[in-house]
Amino acid sequence: MYNFYNIGATSSSEPMGAIINGLKYARDGNGASEATKTKYLIPWNTKERAITGGAIFIGSSYINIGQDTIYLQKFHVVDNRGGELFWHQYMTNVLAPYSESNSIYKGYLNSNLLDTDMNFVIPIYNNMPELPCKRPSILDKDYVEDNTKVYADVTTTLNIRTGPSTSYETITTVTNKDIMTRIEKGIQNGELWDRVVLENGIVGYAFQNYLKEVPQAQVEKINLSLDKETINKNESAKLTIDIQPEEAKDQKITFSSSDSSIISVDQEGNIFGVSSGNATITAKAENGVSGNITLNVYSKVEDLKLDIDNLIMQETETYNLIATVYPEDASNKKVIFNSSNKDVAIVNEKGQITALKKGTTKITATTEDSNIQKEVNINVIEKIPEDELKFNEKLNIKGNIISGFNHSDMSVNNIKGYIYTIYEVQIENYKGEKLEDNQLVGTGSKIKIIKNTKSNDNQENSNQIDNNTVDNKADILAEYTVLLYGDINGDGKINSVDLLVLQRDILEIQEVDEIFKKAGNINKNGKKPTSVDLLLIQRHILGLQIIIQS
Repeated sequence: MYNFYNIGATSSSEPMGAIINGLKYARDGNGASEATKTKYLIPWNTKERAITGGAIFIGSSYINIGQDTIYLQKFHVVDNRGGELFWHQYMTNVLAPYSESNSIYKGYLNSNLLDTDMNFVIPIYNNMPELPCKRPSILDKDYVEDNTKVYADVTTTLNIRTGPSTSYETITTVTNKDIMTRIEKGIQNGELWDRVVLENGIVGYAFQNYLKEVPQAQVEKINLSLDKETINKNESAKLTIDIQPEEAKDQKITFSSSDSSIISVDQEGNIFGVSSGNATITAKAENGVSGNITLNVYSKVEDLKLDIDNLIMQETETYNLIATVYPEDASNKKVIFNSSNKDVAIVNEKGQITALKKGTTKITATTEDSNIQKEVNINVIEKIPEDELKFNEKLNIKGNIISGFNHSDMSVNNIKGYIYTIYEVQIENYKGEKLEDNQLVGTGSKIKIIKNTKSNDNQENSNQIDNNTVDNKADILAEYTVLLYGDINGDGKINSVDLLVLQRDILEIQEVDEIFKKAGNINKNGKKPTSVDLLLIQRHILGLQIIIQS
């Protein structure tokens, strides 16, 4: 049933009396004749019938006889001779003139009709004040927002009214111990009234003296759950929180993580995988009751880097291939190695390559997680007799990485002085450019031992350099990569430029190649360079602590 005009909605002492009477009228005209019901389209069981039939009622019973304003339709008015000017059932809500005229004003405003000429019919009463009376008001400052469960503390019933006074109409009544929610707590002067919402959704006002707060239920148990035990790194998830008993679920719960560097949690129970590992999330109530859940964060492999791309090895020689899995906190760092030609060279599960006989092969490294694959080209040459190629005992040679040079003199001539061979020695910088005798050799430079077919096999002055570029008739017997700790940019010097380059790498602004990372690892612990390595380079530059190159 619909009754948009509140026709027949007369108030009574019965709870929600006006609403009930209005619905009765919508149903059958409150006992009206068939002719009346036909005239007004009763019953009003659709919105269209209620609006149209109600408009016919208002037109014929009010507007057509002169009651053409809302005020005249709803308030009893007599003429100056003491007679009845109009007569009907009239409104008991004294706030209506203000609220309804304000609503109409806004309607005209939104329709841009305020500049239209209007005639106002205003009754003039005896003994009216010279100035308008202040309207009855319920000020925001008289209430504070609340959300407390309360119950009626009365011997019989408690009236729920449309406003904060006994002069307001009763919407309904509640009995002793009936529970409701106080949504605004009154702080007015004098009698205090609270705004409440009943469990059936009715909103009204109740006298505060007759309301008591429901004792808050205490949390007895907290269960945390998630639909999986493992989340991925950088994944977000929402925990399911079960608080027992149910009536205690509104109590404040705080969340914490046993290790926020692995899993972080906010105060809504949202978790985030930060890095690989296990962490326990705890939810705790104010009374100390807590619940927890332990979760695992899985960090997927995103990249694989090998310390070399190409390697020349002599027969029977071994080399430990270093495969670095990224990110550092990857959960599964297992790498599987394989040789494409096991007759030439083999590789074990730890990445150790053993050269068997002359030829070429590829060593493949594949991550078990994410299946990322990288390759190293291997060229195995015949073993060079020691009397044909020998290095100064001060040098440190691991595979094809050679270090231990005097950092204060990295000239080509000085570097060649560490090598005793009957073959030609050629040095190129990390860019592949051939270096002259007076130029500096830095990290990443290549020392190539060359057998030139044009040269005299019985050549004396064994370490003399032919400055011509190696041609197609020359064989590279061996190749070594220079490592100068502290020289991060490959210029053969250790200075503030290296500090800047390493700092940008650590901050992931501009990453350097693996050989330069090795040069930045002053601690020689095989890990990525850190701020500690920066400090050691700085101390070297200042002459406080020289970097050991061996």
